[in-house]
Amino acid sequence: MASSTLLIALIGLTAFAYFLGRQRAIVGVVAAKKGTRPFHSLPGYYGGYVALWCVLPALALFAIWHAVEPVVLRAAVVDALPADMQQLSEGRLGLVFNDVRNLVEGGVQLGEPDPTIAAAAERYSEVRQTSRRLLAGTVLVLGVATLGWAVRRVRPDFRARNRVEKSIEYLFVAASTVAILTTIGIFVSVLFEALRFFQQVSPFEFLFGLNWSPQTAIREDQVGSSGAFGAIPLFTGTLLISGIAMAVAAPVGLMSAIYLSEYASRRVRAWVKPLLELLAGIPTVVYGYFAALTVGPFLRGLGDSLGFEVASESALGAGLVMGIMIIPFVSSLSDDVINAVPQALRDGSYGLGATQSETIRQVILPAALPGIVGALLLAVSRAIGETMIVVMAAGLAANLTANPFEAVTTVTVQIVTLLVGDQEFDSAKTLAAFALGLVLFLVTLALNVIALRVVRHYREQYD
Repeated sequence: MASSTLLIALIGLTAFAYFLGRQRAIVGVVAAKKGTRPFHSLPGYYGGYVALWCVLPALALFAIWHAVEPVVLRAAVVDALPADMQQLSEGRLGLVFNDVRNLVEGGVQLGEPDPTIAAAAERYSEVRQTSRRLLAGTVLVLGVATLGWAVRRVRPDFRARNRVEKSIEYLFVAASTVAILTTIGIFVSVLFEALRFFQQVSPFEFLFGLNWSPQTAIREDQVGSSGAFGAIPLFTGTLLISGIAMAVAAPVGLMSAIYLSEYASRRVRAWVKPLLELLAGIPTVVYGYFAALTVGPFLRGLGDSLGFEVASESALGAGLVMGIMIIPFVSSLSDDVINAVPQALRDGSYGLGATQSETIRQVILPAALPGIVGALLLAVSRAIGETMIVVMAAGLAANLTANPFEAVTTVTVQIVTLLVGDQEFDSAKTLAAFALGLVLFLVTLALNVIALRVVRHYREQYD
């Protein structure tokens, strides 16, 4: 049974468990009206309790099984190989296992497969099929068993509401823990690879070097035979394009939010807000085409008419289009935050004789400041992480310049460039991508810390 089919069956069993537990409680409530002891909780809590006991152990078994299954399959394939192949290194065995898996899953094969690989693939298919059957049977049996056990606990004195609410609390804690552990895992994985890079390249050279040329030369006597990894041009280009984008998105988005929440009528708001948010749904590659085919030539022609040179791929063109793209991030979030400000604050300000503009400046915006700062921070992170628009509109040249009319590149573009194609993960060129990712991670962390301090300093407290 496929995993998706098994999950659908488990969802159906969970729905049946909820109905069964709820129905049992309803029958008990009806009986209570005839003189028996009343139930502690509402019928829905009993249904939820039975459903949770039905689905959670089964899902846990499903997750553990899928985590262990690849190890078992690899061991079964290795055991099916000849003795001489079993003595290969881990790297070579990994390549053989990938060939076996590609053959089973219908991957691209060059010519007829080796008989040994074909036999191992047959063994792989048999073991996987047996594993999936055992998984389906075990999960469904466990679900039915825990369902029956939970249904038997539906009694008048059973505190189902307390158990369900405590279980939901544990689920929230688990979800938060997963998010935290995921962040830690991303940071640690990037950190270890970045440390390998810094063993080959000096951190001082990386952080303060003015030349970026990670391509190593073929001959030793060529300039930059070991590569140049000064990342200052990348940081400068990233800040330049992001600054231009925020110069467009921050005022336009914030003013749009103020207009929609405070000045626009309901009819205008019903039309304008969805149209504005539609910008967030446009793929970034479309923005890239727009920047490369429309904005770039327009800026170049405008520069020629005014007597100064503008590159066909410029930071200005990429920044302007990127700013248009992230306007909805600022506008939509700020609008929601401003609308969340209590109407009593507005009424109190008007009652003291303040005008609408004074109320917005001195009451509403200070009250909505944490949310607005969060919206701006999200927009900055979106601008720093954008790649496609920069590739198509600003180019790949790592130029150290503050001139927005010249071509520049960003950190994310270089990360993509360094990791495209078959790469050796022992070379400084490839490991440089992880060093750049680590810097981006730390910059984002610093932005969050600064935003929290700004919010705490300027936030207005209301009772």
